[in-house]
Amino acid sequence: MKKYKLYITSLMLGALVTGGCTNLDETVYDKVNADGFLTRRDDVIRDFLRPFEHGYWSIQGNDYYAVIENSTDEIGTYNRQGDWQDGGYYQRMHYHTWTFQDGFADGVWNNLFQGVVLSTNSLQDLEGITDPAKLSVTPEELADFKAELRTLRAWFNLRAFDFYRNIPLVVDVKNSTETLPQATPQETFNFIEKELLESIPNLPTRGDLGARGIGRWTKAGAAALLMRLYLNASVYIGVDKFAECEAVCRDIISGKYGSYQLDTRWDAPFDYTNTSLNSEVIYGFPGTLARTHWQYDGGMFWWGVTYDASLYFGFTDFGQANPRFALQPGRDVDSVEYTHKLGKPFIKFQKYPDDVRLKKYKNLGDSKREGMFLYGYLPFTRTVNGNPVADTVRGNKGPYALYIRDQVGWFLGAKPGTKITDKESNMNHADHNSGIFMVKYPMYPTPDPNRITSAYAEVRLSEAYYSLAECLYRKGDKAGAAMQLNQVRKRNFPDNSPSLYTADGSQLTDQEMLDEWGREFLGENRRRTDLIRWGVFNTGTWWDKKPDADSHTAIFPIGQKTLSLNTKLKQNPGY
Repeated sequence: MKKYKLYITSLMLGALVTGGCTNLDETVYDKVNADGFLTRRDDVIRDFLRPFEHGYWSIQGNDYYAVIENSTDEIGTYNRQGDWQDGGYYQRMHYHTWTFQDGFADGVWNNLFQGVVLSTNSLQDLEGITDPAKLSVTPEELADFKAELRTLRAWFNLRAFDFYRNIPLVVDVKNSTETLPQATPQETFNFIEKELLESIPNLPTRGDLGARGIGRWTKAGAAALLMRLYLNASVYIGVDKFAECEAVCRDIISGKYGSYQLDTRWDAPFDYTNTSLNSEVIYGFPGTLARTHWQYDGGMFWWGVTYDASLYFGFTDFGQANPRFALQPGRDVDSVEYTHKLGKPFIKFQKYPDDVRLKKYKNLGDSKREGMFLYGYLPFTRTVNGNPVADTVRGNKGPYALYIRDQVGWFLGAKPGTKITDKESNMNHADHNSGIFMVKYPMYPTPDPNRITSAYAEVRLSEAYYSLAECLYRKGDKAGAAMQLNQVRKRNFPDNSPSLYTADGSQLTDQEMLDEWGREFLGENRRRTDLIRWGVFNTGTWWDKKPDADSHTAIFPIGQKTLSLNTKLKQNPGY
């Protein structure tokens, strides 16, 4: 395959800028063929890249991230003395009591199917090119572009399939205006599988694309989507595909689809260096402070820290943060650990106390940091009358210093270790001390040139190791599973750590496997899928959450507006 480079971030910006128009005298046509408006190479590239821009936004847009994480046992959006009460919206996510009138039901549908439509539109444009040489595009490049668009569309469809299960399959937006009925889950599974298998031969490898190819779909990226499809096949279509998943995992790890290696630091896959060819990131969206950086937006991680965390970080570009997302607590207000097996994410980390991720997040200077969590007091230096004064972060409900803890309640100004008389702890009874915060992507200080430049890591090589470990575990090979997990886990601990799994894998149980998925992929938009695959999403108990009456909430409802616009759609069962 011919080697070439496309600089996605700059071209996206260029497409937006050059797309502006000051002459409003237009001739309107009912149909425009590709040969009519794709007149040069840049036109082809802009058309090709347009749905990628939406894809980056889609990781959090219209509460996609919020409902996936809030419906699980790891993250919550608490009513903090009236903040984030929002008519019980987030409480319904937590309790699995949502309805088809909740905003995300329509919002996520629009989010994902806009991606499907944009991908299909660009794909059909490129399929209409009859003479690529006239556009300075080689046949190999054109085949690559079309394969990437099919893969991107498969990614949107796979997420919609996981979210709603019963979805229409859109393959034509140029010649058909009719609304579509839903396909069966088996038809959707087969469609996604076929799209990926047929695309892989025409896709580039990461090496073909070069150092700045992070945002492009590759052979390994498409194979990883197959891996996800097969890993969850028993949920999607009631058929076990763990053997197929194992085979794909082994191929990815062995380098069949391109050479990748695990990072040696836990934080490297999320740092500004993760766009390099040496990174374990198989597919990601490149981010910059000045352009797009959706994982750093309020829909995800910037609103996953407390008010005025910017003072602790020394990062002032975004102004004030907002505590929308925090870890669910592992202890009650008296600091007694809860007895339920699920949830308690911070305690699950503390099970292995030499885990370096347990350190409090701290910027070390020179684009380096340590630790993955915000807890306790968050000190900073304030300037008063030209003099430095030591201070600590406070909330917006009083002048007291915040002491962030692995508990939920009304602690207010209570000092650490002080017993409070108010024992209530639930989604509607939290203050701004409640819930430890996760900082997976770095919040480097404002003077740091590498702040907010990490690519969003959608697919990591670690996922192939963990998926392979699960496949091995499910067929009784605990030793093999432990070996695969330790390949990734060893970077989280000092050399010769007792926290690594023993060679025979004897520590591994269903619960430990699920806990380890949660530790490695905390906050990465997959916990709900993992809970469902392990059969505990509806039957499990975690903080302030009892088992559901039935399993219909394993898929979400289709929104009221969506049903009104397409009368061929049928509401999902149970809603």
